[in-house]
Amino acid sequence: MATDRTLLASHWSDTSIARLLGPAQEFFHRSASSGIVLIIATVIALGLANTGLAPLYNSVLDTHIRIAIGPYAVDESVLHWINDGLMAIFFFLVGLEIKREIIIGELANLRAAVLPIAAAVGGVLIPATIYILINSGGIGQRGWGVPMATDIAFALGCLALLGSRIPFGLKIFLTAVAIVDDLIAILVIAF
Repeated sequence: MATDRTLLASHWSDTSIARLLGPAQEFFHRSASSGIVLIIATVIALGLANTGLAPLYNSVLDTHIRIAIGPYAVDESVLHWINDGLMAIFFFLVGLEIKREIIIGELANLRAAVLPIAAAVGGVLIPATIYILINSGGIGQRGWGVPMATDIAFALGCLALLGSRIPFGLKIFLTAVAIVDDLIAILVIAF
């Protein structure tokens, strides 16, 4: 009986971890299709937002979607669902992948993690310094925290375009740099 429980617990644990990390691993191992979709969607959105179709584009983003379960309901715009819903899922998956890399992967060794952290600090300091130099004394000087953040979705989308020609370690490095960079930028903007 104890052997059956051990096997069950072991199997359950392995499948649970696989189910949890599976989507993140698939995300990083996808072919160029995800990068192509991202670039096409960006071009379409920029085109719609900057042409005579902008009112239609904005009305779609402002359209409300309501989800109700009994007395509980959430009623938000499409833009809100994208920004606060889909992006939260995206960052959750990226965070799971980074956690796995820190625990058992490429970043498990402190020496290996130092380079992405140093690169992220440079990625924060250099854009902020350039921004302050350009806007010194102007009304825009207070916005120095904004250019610090890395657009991780576009960075990973560009890597996805290159597919298997890019080593997995480079994807982990870029993801780690972008996450640390974004965390620093969020802290600076928040405080």
